[in-house]
Amino acid sequence: MNENIKKANEAKIKTVIKNLEKRNITGHYCDTKEDAVQAIKSLIPEGSEVSWGGSATLDEIGIKTALADGNYKINDPMKATDPAEGLKLRKAALQADVFLSGLNAVTMDGEIVNIDGRGNRVSAILFGPDKVILIAGANKIVLDEKDAVDRIRSDACPPNALRLGLKTPCALTGMCQECLVKGNTICSHIVTTRFSMTEDRMHVVLVNETLGF
Repeated sequence: MNENIKKANEAKIKTVIKNLEKRNITGHYCDTKEDAVQAIKSLIPEGSEVSWGGSATLDEIGIKTALADGNYKINDPMKATDPAEGLKLRKAALQADVFLSGLNAVTMDGEIVNIDGRGNRVSAILFGPDKVILIAGANKIVLDEKDAVDRIRSDACPPNALRLGLKTPCALTGMCQECLVKGNTICSHIVTTRFSMTEDRMHVVLVNETLGF
């Protein structure tokens, strides 16, 4: 990454972190994805039950492997091959001690915006697990909520649909078509988190790299 872009991203991230704080959300700056793994692990007590939602960012930084090698109880719904078992694990994730996820966008003013198909990921972010840790690259920072939704629909939904093997209109054309197709829609839920009611529950780890979609 160009050094000037990296410096500008650092300034953006620090502004976002300041604005997350007024929303009772703790932000963490990390220079690299390796730093992010260490920051995430420092937030999770050993012996905790940890689960997560589907996320290209989590895969890219290697946190799943790092936790699997440690002293944690892992609930990985992504490993289920049977749909019924996958649903059971997703429901169990709502009662995990710690839930990890990427986020789709975060505004400069600290609002977090997510689009979800099934809804299990945003459900766990909103309520259930004692601690939620969201991880994102600097590419997920946007100006405001409208820009967040526009960015997600244009830049995140098409590659995510392809990653999941869905044949949504956006996967086929690269453009959001406001689809309403049962079992094949990636944007059933659009959720903006503007405040955390619970002290020390929500943490956002922002990495000065390009991560995920």
